[in-house]
Amino acid sequence: QVHLVEFGGDSVQAGGSLRVSCAASGDDYYKHYWFLAWFRQAPGKEREGVAALYTGDGTTYYADSVKGRFTISRIKAEDTLHLQMDSLKVEDTAMYYCAAARFAGDAWSEQTNYNYWGLGTQVTVSS
Repeated sequence: QVHLVEFGGDSVQAGGSLRVSCAASGDDYYKHYWFLAWFRQAPGKEREGVAALYTGDGTTYYADSVKGRFTISRIKAEDTLHLQMDSLKVEDTAMYYCAAARFAGDAWSEQTNYNYWGLGTQVTVSS
């Protein structure tokens, strides 16, 4: 099993910054490399991939909408995944979910590839 717990969501003014984090654990987690991803979903919208990181080699992936503003990273020793969000926009408001997949590759943003999910943390950006 792999357990994912997000934290760090908050309310922030547009233009501000916020970091959300995901703690990973579980017997299976330590046996493999993973695609670790952040997805987000706003009310009335489809869930979308925001960014991903492959723990095997550190490769990162970003949605065009956040490229240059968001940075995904990992603290290996703590088994934590971070999403640093800068220059936040109102449209970034969403529930942010952490997800893990053994295999994703170029389909990193396809949610059906992910077997494990956290319960989400809310990010609200106000104007």
